[in-house]
Amino acid sequence: MNALGKLFLKGLAVTIPVALTLAIAWWLAATAERLLGGLLEQLLPEGWYIPGMGLVAGVACILLVGLLSHVIIFQRLFEWGEGVMARLPLIKTIYSALKDFIGYFSADSQRSFSKVVMVQLPGQDYQALGFVTRETFGDLPFDLAVDDPVAVYLPMSYQVGGYTLYLPRSCVTPVEMRFEDAMRLALTGGVTRKPTPAEEAGEGTPGAGP
Repeated sequence: MNALGKLFLKGLAVTIPVALTLAIAWWLAATAERLLGGLLEQLLPEGWYIPGMGLVAGVACILLVGLLSHVIIFQRLFEWGEGVMARLPLIKTIYSALKDFIGYFSADSQRSFSKVVMVQLPGQDYQALGFVTRETFGDLPFDLAVDDPVAVYLPMSYQVGGYTLYLPRSCVTPVEMRFEDAMRLALTGGVTRKPTPAEEAGEGTPGAGP
């Protein structure tokens, strides 16, 4: 029964992330098809609508928003909309959390956080996983007191947020690790890990009993 329980939990660990991902993707596709598809069905002449056009329209709208985000006038419009949402008590919390979370995994964020480092503060024994966000500070309106500074972002575990520290370069040690793996490790508090070859082969932990 113990072996069956372990197999069941291992199956859940594999199945649940896949099922949730597919469920979210299906929900987004179904929502786009229901809302935009229904609108297109009303606007287009009878017989012109083809199932799936709502989903295609949803993808096209997202691409259009991404394109417009590079136009200055629409950037100002988006900033105005964000300003309005930031003044709504409950909405601002939800919107900010979702925006920051999605921003972690955007291409711009990955380029900014391309350097994964371990941070050790002077006089402290512990270390923290962080991401170097900038190494030049001439455009900032303040001077840094540390020598040879780098800006390091330290994400919090299990929540959206973190701290940006301006540290001497001597406090950081580069880590050969992909951004996605480092961010997943930081956000989950180190719970997630890759199985060892022995564990993948089903041999268990070395030295462990049957």
